[in-house]
Amino acid sequence: MEEKGKGSERWTAAIANFSEMAGNLDSLQKLLIKKAVYVDEDTYSKAYLISEQARTIKVLEQRVETLERELDSAISAAARARTEKRQAEAAQKAAELQAQEITKELENTTKVFALHMEELRAKQDEIAKRDKEIKLLEAIIQTLGGRDSHSIDD
Repeated sequence: MEEKGKGSERWTAAIANFSEMAGNLDSLQKLLIKKAVYVDEDTYSKAYLISEQARTIKVLEQRVETLERELDSAISAAARARTEKRQAEAAQKAAELQAQEITKELENTTKVFALHMEELRAKQDEIAKRDKEIKLLEAIIQTLGGRDSHSIDD
């Protein structure tokens, strides 16, 4: 983060220098246009060169500003991507925990169901046993009742 700050300071200083140079060159050019009635070939060449350099500096300054905006945009996009990644990872962990809880709950429900089934089978066996006992008792009662009715008829 410090390197970005130092780099940004250097860019800002460079842009300020370019801006100052461009301003100086513009002033010199305007001064030459207003004040100079006649200049020799050498002076004109130097002034023309300075004017071209001023234009080049302006173009470079604009390019630097564009690159800075693009860099800031890329940094922001990377930060958003990191944030989204962290959120996705957190959501995935939460989903995994929820899946584990649901699995555990299903396992517990299965165990409870198995216990209830065992209990129902035991009750069914008990009912079947009592049903057999009742049928046996009915058979005994009919047998005894039938003998009594035979005895009375005799």
